[in-house]
Amino acid sequence: MGYIQTNDNVALYSESTGEGTPIVFVHEFAGDHRSWEPQVRALARYYTCITYSARGYPPSDVPEDTALYSQERARDDILAVLDGHGIEAAHIVGLSMGGFATLHFGLAYPERALSLVVAGCGYGADPEARDAFKAQSNTLADRIETEGMDRVAPGYALEPARVQLQNKDPRGWAEFAAQLGEHSSKGSANTLRGVQANRPSLWELEAQMRALTVPALIVNGDEDESCLEPGLFMKRCIPASGHAMFPKTGHTLNLEEPDLFNRTVLDFFHEVEAGRWALRDPRSQKDG
Repeated sequence: MGYIQTNDNVALYSESTGEGTPIVFVHEFAGDHRSWEPQVRALARYYTCITYSARGYPPSDVPEDTALYSQERARDDILAVLDGHGIEAAHIVGLSMGGFATLHFGLAYPERALSLVVAGCGYGADPEARDAFKAQSNTLADRIETEGMDRVAPGYALEPARVQLQNKDPRGWAEFAAQLGEHSSKGSANTLRGVQANRPSLWELEAQMRALTVPALIVNGDEDESCLEPGLFMKRCIPASGHAMFPKTGHTLNLEEPDLFNRTVLDFFHEVEAGRWALRDPRSQKDG
């Protein structure tokens, strides 16, 4: 464990566990480096598992200036983590906000990614929902700054795509909600304003995704309504992608169904490392 400096002088807290081919885990808005504990415990038996807290998430630095938060900076922070650990290329696994960063990393630095796992990604990504999502993000940022993250967290943790975790694993949900309440109010608000509200729609990335040849796995829960169409859109665009759907599952995939998540990504990594995860056969695509 230790700190890594980004190219704009922000210190990111990072932990590394295990030995072998590296995996870098990129957390969601409601998570931090601790969110990947079920994956680290299982996968560190075979891989080097690296987690980190994004900028704005203690014990990483919490820059006061909203201008220091953006989708591009979130993307490049993954690169800083790789460089800080002396890693040439790794499997990159991201959830939700971390899934967006993972996708953008693959588009910008494909040579540094062995594969991409883009899970629960797409909330607010529909072009028709962009204005509403931006307004919603800014309103939530104002509320967090006014009330404090500790008071906002319990309600946020019970959003429609998160109640599944509470129903399946009450203790796990309580831990998730408690950790969310410990987040920096300033860092969370700045992340909403700088990253979430201003990130481009996935539909704006169509041409770039169609040129992406890094092996990719798109993962969705079938009750994570806001991310279903974006997940299918990414599958249709990215030539080397597959799509896994978890039944009766919401947004917090890796915590809600840890065993299924771990098996799914392990099988994917094995296919990639065996050279068996090929580009889609053009004959499989329907004309018209």
